[in-house]
Amino acid sequence: MIGAPARTPPPLPGLRPEWSRILLLDHDDETLGVHVLDHGPVHAETTVICVHGNPTWSYLWREVIEQAPADVRVVAIDQIGMGFSTRTGRMRRLAQRIEDLGSIIDALQITGLIVLMAHDWGGPVALGWASADRTNSERLAGIVLTNTAVHQPEHRGIPSLIAAARTRGVRDLVCARSSVFLRGTTAISRADRSTARAFRAPYPDADSRRAISDFVADIPLEEDHPSMSTLREVARGLDHLADVPTLLVWGMRDPVFSPRYLDDLRHRMPHAQVQQFVDAGHLVLEDRPDAIADIWAWIVGLKDDSPVLELPHGSSPAGEGESPDSVLQGLAAGPGTAIVAPEGGEWRSVSWSMLGSRVRGLAAGLRRDGVEPGDRVAVLVPPGPDLLAVVYALWRLGATVVVIDAAHKPAAMIRALRGARVDHVIAIRRAAPIVAALRVPGRVIWRDRIAQLLVDGSDEEAVLRDGDDDAVIVFTSGATGVAKPVAYSWDKLAATAQVLRSAYDLGSDDVLVAAFAPWAVMGPLVGISSVIPRMDASRPGSLTASALSDALEQAGGTVMWASPAAIRSVLASAPDNGMERERLQRAGGSLRLLLLAGAPVSPALVREVARCWPKADVRTPYGMTEVLPATDVTAGQIAEAEETGGVLVGLPLPGVEVAIAPLDPLGVPSAELGSDAGVLGEVTLRARHAKSRYDGRAFAERIASRNPGWHRTGDIGRLDDQGRLRIEGRLVHVISTADGPLGPVSLEQAVEAGLAGQRLQAAAVGIGPIGTQVVAIVLAPETAKGHRARMKLASQELAQRVRESVP
Repeated sequence: MIGAPARTPPPLPGLRPEWSRILLLDHDDETLGVHVLDHGPVHAETTVICVHGNPTWSYLWREVIEQAPADVRVVAIDQIGMGFSTRTGRMRRLAQRIEDLGSIIDALQITGLIVLMAHDWGGPVALGWASADRTNSERLAGIVLTNTAVHQPEHRGIPSLIAAARTRGVRDLVCARSSVFLRGTTAISRADRSTARAFRAPYPDADSRRAISDFVADIPLEEDHPSMSTLREVARGLDHLADVPTLLVWGMRDPVFSPRYLDDLRHRMPHAQVQQFVDAGHLVLEDRPDAIADIWAWIVGLKDDSPVLELPHGSSPAGEGESPDSVLQGLAAGPGTAIVAPEGGEWRSVSWSMLGSRVRGLAAGLRRDGVEPGDRVAVLVPPGPDLLAVVYALWRLGATVVVIDAAHKPAAMIRALRGARVDHVIAIRRAAPIVAALRVPGRVIWRDRIAQLLVDGSDEEAVLRDGDDDAVIVFTSGATGVAKPVAYSWDKLAATAQVLRSAYDLGSDDVLVAAFAPWAVMGPLVGISSVIPRMDASRPGSLTASALSDALEQAGGTVMWASPAAIRSVLASAPDNGMERERLQRAGGSLRLLLLAGAPVSPALVREVARCWPKADVRTPYGMTEVLPATDVTAGQIAEAEETGGVLVGLPLPGVEVAIAPLDPLGVPSAELGSDAGVLGEVTLRARHAKSRYDGRAFAERIASRNPGWHRTGDIGRLDDQGRLRIEGRLVHVISTADGPLGPVSLEQAVEAGLAGQRLQAAAVGIGPIGTQVVAIVLAPETAKGHRARMKLASQELAQRVRESVP
């Protein structure tokens, strides 16, 4: 097949025959045929050029073409010698392939702007053309790269699969004389058998696979390799593409172009947006075909020139807050206790001065142990003095702290932390299986060895990072989907502390009872002492009345932050008029403020908490990992409000704005925002202490930031005539009836009120096609657990009571 001419492919799944054509190129006194998939208007305003790598072909982009907007042209090329293009029988180096791409683009006679989309070694080819000439870069509207590279990171071995394929005597055997290399590429993806066969279709014999072997041989790993200078020129040329919008879509389980190559590209293209898929491999678009719609949304969005809206007036200005280290070291100069926490069967108390000294010594030790400013460090340490020392030491040396709720299952934690691109880990020994699975490139430091790292750090200055740099990556709970990594910059972290201090009048005399244990980390940041009750941090419901009373008696807490699950457990373990309830009430006599947050809080729970601690100001702040707190409501306001009509979460805090994106008849939120009372829609927030972004989740960030400067929460609700926010559930739970969309919470509240005394929980769901759904009510005992309860139809009497309770 050497010297074989170009041809069109046979019928293959997902490939339309009308897309195929042969493009003739006059090159070096010979005519070469290039097979392309070409679809869309010839003179389109935007043309997407798709460049495959090795050992694939234009078939890789079939779904991209299938989902293309009608006004966009897509051209997926088969590189010469690859796919169904001409076999020349001669090695084509990287420089030649870059030149080939330029010739193909010229032959296509494109009149509009170009978006380059490339994978694997198609990346250097596409980027080489883009950066070779300013005229080329000026034609670009955007660049989309999937699992590729322009550089071999120093001090890292080459991928084992590539090393094996390039071994003397092996390359020709596995790449050309057999289909081992070709089959291996599809084997590390989720491609089914028919798709894998389609990828092999252009390569039936050794001659047809010759270019696959040549491609492997042309990977420039040695200094004297013929293509090394070209690849370095491509890498340097990325500076010329700094003004070109770029999207990096990455399968994080790729054994070839692993996350270290993504990190290299992010460093070279800091303006790029990144979408990581922790469950995808090398052929990311085969593993995650759902990503294609989001890629198209990104490309279409390149035309959007909507202005970025100004942030709300009256907010705390970013950048004016003190750094975590300066706050802590200021406290360390005075007396008092920083934290009290259980340790074994005793209580451990650490003063501000001791904590400050420990943080200085640990920061110096970590720096000497290889942790650098900007490094990402996963911290898998339970709440307590050691956690505070580690987190504030990392902040002192300018590292980014990566934390994840211990309630996540191990597999979810591994996926999440891999996606966070962690450099080092500080962990307890119990987390060893998770740490081993992460395979971090840097140091693994066990908590029981922290003391060995302490050195004299009194003369070492704290590292000051730019206010926009990442201070912390914290993951959402995952309760409403896959856990997302939320990035907070140093300015955003300072703004959160300012909001908390201001909204709740927190001062040096306060003691925070961290019944939601991770919030103990915030104590030094807002300048107050903390006490942590004895509980399992992974299970909020493990907190008992006895444990909470012990903590309150130890430290005389004045402010308590707790999840509803923790408080329900506390109250359930201390029955009314019992000795444990009396002790709990006495111990909590010092509480002036009790904050219930982290999940919806029922009015009944608020009333019970208020009865237990009548002197405390009970509030239920509304917010989420991405922005907390956002609104606030007191127990008294909840008691005065109607119990139906959604969960009342109150008025926006100073510096926070709330808007509603109205739902259309099918339950889809509008692009426009409003504040009219009574309109059901997606809750949207704007605040200076809102997250910086979703880290490595460009698609989620695009949806959440649909309105620039605002965060779309995914919650649905309405504003009442007093401007207070009422939550009606999640966007995915909207019931779309023939009469319009409904939120489930109002229906559930009405049913539970109509069945008062029966201790039943109600869930409202929609049944039937979107737009014509009917409402069904599912009832379960309040004590029901799990998802295996037996289902049966309600009695006629019960059904009638339910119908009568619904407005």
